[in-house]
Amino acid sequence: MLGYLPDEQKDQVKCAMKAAFSMKADKGRQKLNQLAKWLEREYPSASGSLLEGIDEMFTINKLGLPKALCRCLCSTNVIESPNSGIRSRTHRVKNWQTHVMVVRWAAASLLDMEKRFKRVMGYQQLWMLEVKLKESEEERIDDKSKVA
Repeated sequence: MLGYLPDEQKDQVKCAMKAAFSMKADKGRQKLNQLAKWLEREYPSASGSLLEGIDEMFTINKLGLPKALCRCLCSTNVIESPNSGIRSRTHRVKNWQTHVMVVRWAAASLLDMEKRFKRVMGYQQLWMLEVKLKESEEERIDDKSKVA
């Protein structure tokens, strides 16, 4: 989204987005909608990009999890770090003979990296995430049964 903005606007928009993400889901979504309206006149592509994923942006905020766990879940580091490690360990392989070979190399890379993985921030509260996800799933099932 920031790629659609000129450099002089990027810092202001980043600050507004950061403030919105620190709020509860409803208020944060409301702030981002205001920001999108403001951007729409001069930067319609940026506004459209912002509105495109606005519902998904507050998924973690809706769950009401502790800050340490939210911070970890809002980052892609948990995914990117292992992918980067696999890439660095397999970049010299030029002829992947079968999918079994790919899986074996990926698994061996992950096992090697496992020793260096740090704990997930907020790992003590992961049980809360599990409870919230189960509650969310139960609500979704109840909503479907009411419609049917």
